[in-house]
Amino acid sequence: MSAVDDDAPALAGAIVYHAGEVCESVDHLWRVLGEVSIPVDGLTDDRQQHKAANGTEPMARVYLYQEIYDLAQSEVADRLEDRPSLLKTLDLDKAPSQQSISYAWKQFSEQTKLTLNAAATGIAQEAVDRGVILEARVPLIPDEDDIEEDRDEPTVTREHIRKQGNKIVELARRHAFGEFDSGRAQNRVYEDEQILDLFASACLTQGSAHSEGEAGWFLDENDVCDDSTFLRVIKQFAMPADQEVSVPLQEQQIEDIVAFTEVFREHLMDAFDTATENILQTIRYEDPFDDRHVVAAVDFTHVPYHVWPWIDKDEQIPKSTYPPMVSGYVDDGELKHGYTFATITIVGNDVPIILGIEGVKEHSDWEPAEVPADSKADAVARLLSRAQQYVDLDEILLDRGFYTRNVRAEIDGRGLLYTMPVPKYESDYEAIKHIKSKDGVDAAVNHDVPVGIDGGVDHTAEYLYVPATSDDADGEYAVFVTNRDHVVPDEIAHVTNSYGRRWDIENQYKSVKAYLPKTSSTDYRVRLFNFTFAALLYNLWRLTDFLVKVGMEREIRSPPVVTARTFVRAVGHSLRKVG
Repeated sequence: MSAVDDDAPALAGAIVYHAGEVCESVDHLWRVLGEVSIPVDGLTDDRQQHKAANGTEPMARVYLYQEIYDLAQSEVADRLEDRPSLLKTLDLDKAPSQQSISYAWKQFSEQTKLTLNAAATGIAQEAVDRGVILEARVPLIPDEDDIEEDRDEPTVTREHIRKQGNKIVELARRHAFGEFDSGRAQNRVYEDEQILDLFASACLTQGSAHSEGEAGWFLDENDVCDDSTFLRVIKQFAMPADQEVSVPLQEQQIEDIVAFTEVFREHLMDAFDTATENILQTIRYEDPFDDRHVVAAVDFTHVPYHVWPWIDKDEQIPKSTYPPMVSGYVDDGELKHGYTFATITIVGNDVPIILGIEGVKEHSDWEPAEVPADSKADAVARLLSRAQQYVDLDEILLDRGFYTRNVRAEIDGRGLLYTMPVPKYESDYEAIKHIKSKDGVDAAVNHDVPVGIDGGVDHTAEYLYVPATSDDADGEYAVFVTNRDHVVPDEIAHVTNSYGRRWDIENQYKSVKAYLPKTSSTDYRVRLFNFTFAALLYNLWRLTDFLVKVGMEREIRSPPVVTARTFVRAVGHSLRKVG
């Protein structure tokens, strides 16, 4: 059935029908608009065609683009001027001005306008139904039949959430999961989608490759591989097709393992980056990062590895086969061991999407001093570069573990603000003592403190002294540092209170870890893929919840409509259905 109303012009129905066919072979809506057939014989354009820079058909495509993307004529003109690829796709000879667009629209007959309006609505719906990346407003707004009025506030029905959510899940499956390619031969027994089906199931149940393979054998499911095949393909997802591991990683020198890790880390991150870009394209039309001050948080998290690194700690004899990417960390005062991952995530008033991941190699006491390790500044630089591909950042929030001059110089050098706590502040005791000696004063600023790099001053920073909370410091006062210009006393509370938005990233880590399947593998390819795919699931959940909230006209940062667990179950169901 066509998405166009029954009383819409037959021509609009024909345009929409062909657009649906085009959707099967292209991945973005604007490409659909470039390829859809528009019979101009049925359109009325009163312009003098021999004088028009662009004919009726390309201007009709422009109008469809404007309507579906919900743009003003000036915005359309700017996009066509700035994007040569879009100009070419819509078959325009030259970028029309706003005046030219307005004039052409006035010269279209009322019947032509009605046809194009109906076609725009239908094409958008076809794109939703067929899982095309939209970059445009989609009709998620519920019909009257989808509204429940018997509560304190009208809300959409569970059926509406289910229908729209499942469409988005299918969109996610098609455009995010598809970026992971094992590079195996065409005669493979199990397709990549079937492996991802198993992985989604493992995420849902916090199971493992073994448990999923065992269940497949017990239930006699032919599309379920054994656990060794599952793990082998997971490793191939993290490897370029032309790369091989000639010697088992466990038998290589630690320096070789670290160097090789860089190869598949970049390969897997490229897949994650492309999948993330696809996700953001689906919600770009709603300006998910339209806050006037876009804030991101950078932090480390650890995935525990429950094996002791020492043969004899007193004698300083380490295990020679201990995984080189595992390091020690302190959690609640207890020394633990685990794999370290860094992320950068949008926080504050915007959609909390993970924009970048870095697997981090830290130096550990049981390793030789010359073993390479990632600096925090390098990790932050890579994360910022990834995030700035997608969004214009304004400020970065970090915890006290990032309090190094090189990290701060990296952020300041990109023209971004930073705010973070100072871990130890013995040198600031006199300033704190001075605050406490003044009646009625509970905060202060130390202005223009130089940040030195390589013997020179890189920039200056403001040190803010405020009463501590349990999360800020061990003493009565906490110290924060920021590269803002000359923070006045009245601004101190705003700056330090805003730092609380960083805790979004702690909630994110809880969700990501809830998706992690169990594994005993010490192969870093498996560990990195597990975390990367779990982070992707997190992003897809946030996308789904965001779009459902848009349709319900609910606050973006309100409690989730679609829970994380429900989303993963839907992903698993979707994969099984198509696998």
